Amino acid sequence: MSRLAETHGLTDVQREIVSTVRDFVDKEIIPVATGLEHRDEYPQAIVDGLKELGLFGLMIPEEYGGLGESLLTYALCVEEIARGWMSVSGIINTHFIVAYMLKQHGTQEQRDHFLPRMAAGDIRGAFSMSEPALGSDVSAISSKAVKDGDEYVLTGQKMWLTNGGTSSLVAVLVRSDEGHPEGTAPHKSMTTFLVEKEPGFGEVRPGLTIPGKIEKMGYKGVDTTELIMDGLRVPADRVLGGVTGRGFYQMMDGVEVGRVNVAARGCGVAQRAFELGVGYAQQRHTFGKPIAQHQAVQFKLAEMATKVEAAHAMMVNAARKKDSGQRNDLEAGMAKYLASEYCKEVVEDAFRIHGGYGFSKEYEIERLYREAPMLLIGEGTAEIQKMIIGRRLLEEYRVQS
Repeated sequence: MSRLAETHGLTDVQREIVSTVRDFVDKEIIPVATGLEHRDEYPQAIVDGLKELGLFGLMIPEEYGGLGESLLTYALCVEEIARGWMSVSGIINTHFIVAYMLKQHGTQEQRDHFLPRMAAGDIRGAFSMSEPALGSDVSAISSKAVKDGDEYVLTGQKMWLTNGGTSSLVAVLVRSDEGHPEGTAPHKSMTTFLVEKEPGFGEVRPGLTIPGKIEKMGYKGVDTTELIMDGLRVPADRVLGGVTGRGFYQMMDGVEVGRVNVAARGCGVAQRAFELGVGYAQQRHTFGKPIAQHQAVQFKLAEMATKVEAAHAMMVNAARKKDSGQRNDLEAGMAKYLASEYCKEVVEDAFRIHGGYGFSKEYEIERLYREAPMLLIGEGTAEIQKMIIGRRLLEEYRVQS
């Protein structure tokens, strides 16, 4: 374990879990990640290994076959996995958000039906808010659900589903005006539906099509897709929580823990970039000595290490606050914002330390350089985080007139 990004106060069980994941990353992910990424190949063997380790059920309660661990434990595992290959952490993250939403908001029947198979990794989750025209403006969702007897008919197009093809359960947020009078605030007329489907592409169930993978500059291996609903019929008992109109709050709760996850990913990628930079700086010689002995490079290493440490501390604080049952949207927003920005900066400094070799696909830093930008926009852009942080600060520090 490196000196940087240590987490104090962990239980023996937490330390053992994180150490096991780190060993798996070092042996099973890092040696093959760059090759898989260049081929844009789904890491099936890695996913199978994580399934064996029980990672898909890490935060699912023991009564449903999971490990019942905390958000902090999960975030530390994500940090290790992202250190190996960020795409793998994405495969787990969307699954984890859906499981969390089911645990927190699902009916007893929904929890009994889905969570045991999600804990085993037999059902894999994806979640869907975004649409082609709305970006971060969730209130502008236009996909709809219309009640028809004991079913709802869903129509619309969703965008940016991580695990869209490989998943078998998608939590989809749509507008459902049923029971909500004209003029109801947009966020009070949204509902989350639990949509079961076959893994794969094309028409995966009647009325539901996953067109194919979206080609991306980075974050490869994991499938990112659209989702098209055209008369998709979903039973009423697959409304998350059994009541319409609560979908926005359910999704925001899921995204809140998702932001801790993205912060953890930023921490992991930044750690790996630092490792690569500090290692290369001691091997590469210029002007008769290792470049690590040049003050300019030492300054870069000092800045990189400080950013790794600071981002990790904020991520851990946000996770611990959520675990304690307190509101953590301010801390999660800050952690996500700082970790993603620092990740980009640490990766770029490691890239600069590598010089011309950093531009070569033969070196791992080239992959990290393409992966880091996704963290600036995933789970809400940096600008959205700053809006959230600013509004919360004004709540906390309101001047009394």
